[in-house]
Amino acid sequence: MSVSSPVQPERSASPTPHRAHEDVQALITGTLFVALGVVLFRHAGLLTGGTAGLAFLLHYATGWNFSLVFFAINLPFYGLAWQRMGPVFAMKTFLAVGLLAALVQWVPSWIEIGALNTGFAAVAGGLLTGAGMLMLFRHRASLGGFNVLVLYLQERFGWRAGKVQMAMDCAIVLAAFSVVDVERIAWSVVGAVALNLTLAINHRPGRYMAV
Repeated sequence: MSVSSPVQPERSASPTPHRAHEDVQALITGTLFVALGVVLFRHAGLLTGGTAGLAFLLHYATGWNFSLVFFAINLPFYGLAWQRMGPVFAMKTFLAVGLLAALVQWVPSWIEIGALNTGFAAVAGGLLTGAGMLMLFRHRASLGGFNVLVLYLQERFGWRAGKVQMAMDCAIVLAAFSVVDVERIAWSVVGAVALNLTLAINHRPGRYMAV
């Protein structure tokens, strides 16, 4: 007597595109998660990677407004996003960056943080930021800057976005010795690892098709 194999569910030939309201929900939720992570980092005096990390360095060194610096640093990357990833990706990224800059400015007026353990801020901030970025990636958006570059490298060469981003982020954090003390830099590295492990584990080519 032969044993038949279990019936496999049919797979559609192509993924179903996200609808407009789904993209809007993802942009709002993703940027809010990232904003909460950034607020935790800033409250604890920590850094992160990418263009946000550069904005943190300038913010700590000069006192310039983080949101304005972050928005300005990302301006040169929209051309690459438009050329390499398409106009829809570029426009979503522009909206996500602008919304994040606004939320980072507004969130501290909506919530008040009292005592904050530095280790918790590093891990929770990294996980929140990673989860928020993952939402944006899966809806064909990013937070500009290095996000655009690593997504292009993943689509073009198959390089893991999380691993490439992790290398860049750790380099930026380690470049901050002149601005932040060693203990905070060490915790910043922990936050960068938590962030990028989230991406490396959950954002793999072939595991999820973002359209």
